[in-house]
Amino acid sequence: MKWSVGIETEGDRVLTREEVVELADAVAASSGIATGIGTNRYGAQLLVHAGTRDEAVEKATAEFTRAVAQAGLPVYPIVRVEAVGEHEEFGEFEGGELEGPDGEGEPGR
Repeated sequence: MKWSVGIETEGDRVLTREEVVELADAVAASSGIATGIGTNRYGAQLLVHAGTRDEAVEKATAEFTRAVAQAGLPVYPIVRVEAVGEHEEFGEFEGGELEGPDGEGEPGR
């Protein structure tokens, strides 16, 4: 199953555009995007294949750590991790009905 995993770090200095572009290049192999230009936080949203949320977070964290090293960024503590499975993104298909984010009705209603 595909998972979208967001990871964010926070440190003691503001990152430059060039630094975040280096991170973006490093996470591109994982269909990732990078954030953090002009802030003291940087992060990435990565797509991984995993059987469980925990496995997805573990795989994404390993890929993120590799990308941070490749980009030459300072290692900051991770302050946020969020994982959403493809089955959760628009609600699960159960019993012939789509569930919205609140577990009821159709998405967007």
